Parts: sequence; C-alpha cells; structure tokens
Amino acid sequence: MQLNVCMVRLFKACACLLQETDATILERLQKLYAEKLRPLEKKSLYHEMGEPALSDAWFESKPMVLLLGQYSVGKTSFIKYLLGRRYLGGRIGPEMTTDKFVAIMYGDAEKTTPGNALTSQPDTPFHSLKKYGTNFLNRLEATALPSPILKRVMLVDSPGVLSGQKQRDRGYEFNGVIKWFVQHSDRILLLFDAYKLDLSDEFKEVMKLLRDHEKK
Repeated sequence: MQLNVCMVRLFKACACLLQETDATILERLQKLYAEKLRPLEKKSLYHEMGEPALSDAWFESKPMVLLLGQYSVGKTSFIKYLLGRRYLGGRIGPEMTTDKFVAIMYGDAEKTTPGNALTSQPDTPFHSLKKYGTNFLNRLEATALPSPILKRVMLVDSPGVLSGQKQRDRGYEFNGVIKWFVQHSDRILLLFDAYKLDLSDEFKEVMKLLRDHEKK
C-alpha cells in the first residue's frame, strides 16, 4: 500500500471523528503532501512505476466503503437498507443482477455518470482506473443521490464474483480492479450467503487480495 494513500485514509478517519476540525486536518494533510511527499515522489519517478500523484479530489472525497461477495449474496440489498431506498440502476434478484462497479455518492439531484466520464478528469479519485481499459470502463459508473448517509461515506457496489469460465470471460482484469478498490477503500465489507457455504476458487483468489488489508 502506498504511503500517500495510507495517510489520506488515516486523516479521513480522524476527520470523521473530529468533525469540528476536519477541514483543518485535511488542509494540513494536503499541504504536507504537496510540499513534502509529492516532490519526493517526483524525484524518485514514483509516478512512472506506481499510481499517479494524488489530486485535490483525494483530500475532498468521503471515506470509501467497498462491498464484496459472490453473486446474489445481498450486496445491493444491503446498500438499499443503508440508503433507505434503491439507487439508480440498482437491481435485486435471485440471479446475478449487478454487473458493474457502482460508486454511490451524495448529490442534491439523482444522476448517473458513466465510467469514461468518471475517469476522464485528472482531478477525480477514479482517474487512475483508466488503465484497465474500455471494457472495464463500460462496467463502471457513479450514482449520486440525496441520502443522509452519503454525506459521510461513499459506497461501492461490486459485481458478484462468479465461478469458472464466466469469471474469466469478463473482458477486463477483474482481480486487478478489485485490488485497486481494496487499496483505495477505507473499509471493506465481505458478504456471504449462509445457505451457500461453498466458496468458489475465484472468490478465494479475491479474498487473498485482502490479506494485507485485514484491518479494513
């Protein structure tokens, strides 16, 4: 995990606990990164080997909560419960219904932003996801809606992990995308179906990506 992303996560958590000083904390962190870390990253050519430099959006965005699980375990239903309503595009059913990564964030008006537009601006937290290609961007979107909980966190709904050839035929590097969200999330929720005790090999591979992030 990159040092800069860890620092953002730490200070976001502090800001949530100390609401009266959250703006001051983030301003100081942003200044520290710009004056100390960013020049070091530039000098070491870090951005040519790893993630791009953190934009102002990283310091302004809400803590990210990622939901993971096999298909049809209730990820979207759980988000509906938290929001008190369905989000645009959120479908619930016995078969696989969520085939996209959906970032659900606060907005005064309901709207959906497709993946290409979401990652096209360098000043957004999702800009570095462009590297996973067009097939993935067609499976990425953001939904904004006026739900109180979204004033404090951003929720990320994910496609259910499939098994066998269906998982391999997604058309993009699924585990790579999961790893990106795992690294950049502040909390990760794993959901299971109590009536489906068997875990697919593919889901076990996804769980291995969480080993270095158990505290989340």
